Amino acid sequence: MAHLMSSALQYEAGDTWLADCGERPALVRAAWDEERLALVVSGARWLVAESRLTRGWPAASRLRDSPHGPVLADPDADKMFWLVPLDAAEELSDVRHLVVHSAGWSLSCPPTGRQVDGRFWLWRPDGSGDLNDSARIAAAFGPRDYRPEAEALA
Repeated sequence: MAHLMSSALQYEAGDTWLADCGERPALVRAAWDEERLALVVSGARWLVAESRLTRGWPAASRLRDSPHGPVLADPDADKMFWLVPLDAAEELSDVRHLVVHSAGWSLSCPPTGRQVDGRFWLWRPDGSGDLNDSARIAAAFGPRDYRPEAEALA
């Protein structure tokens, strides 16, 4: 019984933190109460680094035993969303299998303790505000690769 209470408190701490990251926490909670995904806009506390699930899952397995932040998975869309610090865009810009969305990008989030519309937290927010370390993510995705589209833009 104590474990169930402890899990409930952890989920609540994560939900509170995540809802407070939104511009209107009450709307985030209302969406969750209605079993819908809630839109949480990035840029106030974190950015979103997006990968395909098929690329992100192996990277996540390499990070499993080290400190990490929240990661949202959407198997139906073959996507993973890594919550990263506001200054992560430059450090992750040349990681081949990641796209860092700019501030103002909306992430459709379930609450921390349950799945909604196929999305679930692989590593849920715990209320601490801890995010994924950019250098660790870059290392987990492998060596920095040549990107032919970058040359085409030059």
